[in-house]
Amino acid sequence: QVQLVESGGGLVQPGGSLTLSCTASGTFASSYTMGWYRRVPGQWRERVATISTDGKIIYQNFVEGRFSISRESAKNTVNLQMSSLKPEDTAVYFCYLRPYLEDEHWGQGIQVTVST
Repeated sequence: QVQLVESGGGLVQPGGSLTLSCTASGTFASSYTMGWYRRVPGQWRERVATISTDGKIIYQNFVEGRFSISRESAKNTVNLQMSSLKPEDTAVYFCYLRPYLEDEHWGQGIQVTVST
C-alpha cells in the first residue's frame, strides 16, 4: 500500500517562505511523477508543480518563478520551496504520486496560510 506523508505547512507572512515535503512509501513503479496540487477555498484543486523521474518539471503559471520543486530519489521525497508567498497562495496543498502505468495516490493535504 502506498502512503504519502506531507510536512512543512503552516502560517507565514506575505513575502515569506515555506518548504513543503512529501515522502512516499510502499511498493510502486520506479518511474513516476510526483508533486503538489492545491485547493484554494471555493475553487477546484489545481496543479502547483510536478517532477518526474525522467527530469521533466512542470509549474503552473501562477508560480511565476517563486516556487522550486526538487526530488530526493533515494528517499522518494519531493520538496516544494515556496518564496515570495502571497495571500492568494493560501490553500490546502496535496502531495501527488502517479507511478507509471499505475493508479495515482494523494496525500491527506496540508494547510498553508499566508496572512499578517
